[in-house]
Amino acid sequence: MGEFELLARLRERLPPAGARVRLGIGDDAAVTLPGGATATSVDALVEGVHFRRGQASLAQIGHKALASALSDLAAMGAEPGEAYVVLGVPRDLDEDGCIELIDGLLALAAETGTTLAGGDVTRAPALFVALTVVGHAPRPELLIGRAGARPGEALVLTGEIGGAAAGLLLLERPELGAALAADTAAGLRSRQIVPRARLGPGRSLAANGASAMIDLSDGLGGDARRLAEASGVQLRIEVAALPIATGVAEIAAAAGRDPIELALSGGEDYELLVTLPAERLGKASSTLSETETVLTQIGEVAPGDGVEIRLPGGPLLETEGFDHLR
Repeated sequence: MGEFELLARLRERLPPAGARVRLGIGDDAAVTLPGGATATSVDALVEGVHFRRGQASLAQIGHKALASALSDLAAMGAEPGEAYVVLGVPRDLDEDGCIELIDGLLALAAETGTTLAGGDVTRAPALFVALTVVGHAPRPELLIGRAGARPGEALVLTGEIGGAAAGLLLLERPELGAALAADTAAGLRSRQIVPRARLGPGRSLAANGASAMIDLSDGLGGDARRLAEASGVQLRIEVAALPIATGVAEIAAAAGRDPIELALSGGEDYELLVTLPAERLGKASSTLSETETVLTQIGEVAPGDGVEIRLPGGPLLETEGFDHLR
């Protein structure tokens, strides 16, 4: 396999570039005409850390690489625009394997309206996929950061949590799913292998009064702390209100884990944790229902700092999110 032959095959597979891209892949740099405001994020998936080839197909790895990067744009309320990919190729991955991975990435790019506008290919000791993604909004104030939460606001969550962590346990120990229905087990594995970025809900929440947002890549416990720190507030979370995915309790019990701890610290759910004024909650919820996304209030914003996670009856729970370097 040669680098330039691989790049030529890749270029042949690309759909037409989006309207903002004047010059795309194949030159020394991409040329874009973004207009408005842009949001840019960088993410990477590394074999043995974020995935194992024996547990997911190459196409699924490509999908997950782009989905996890786009999730950062979802948390800003941005519309996806361009993606730039760096593919690290180990010696045991041939040209057809690289194309399969890129095809998985391109399928999600087409689904989300993302243009693959450039990148690089290099030999590497392990397979990795690094993504830079660029999102857009008509005005900068429509891009929502982590620093806008205010005391008295509602703390809400899209979708369900814990599914990706339970899915990872199932991939590593298939026998844990013996007590689950086949479709439930498949759904949990899917949450881990082919996650979805909440792009539509992110834009909807930004348009309906969200003051701060973060995506749950490293677990609710850790990501809530990041939002609280950025905003200079305390987040109070009620465990009884958490929307935990079906099957998580059974997988946690079979693995000797606490289901609440698994849901709070497992990570890779890619749901959105959001603060917004309480009076905007009803409209935000009804608007999100049009995207088949459920919005659940799990707590509130209060003066102070840190995160207070309260169990039924009053005791507080200590939990941490995932740390890549720990």
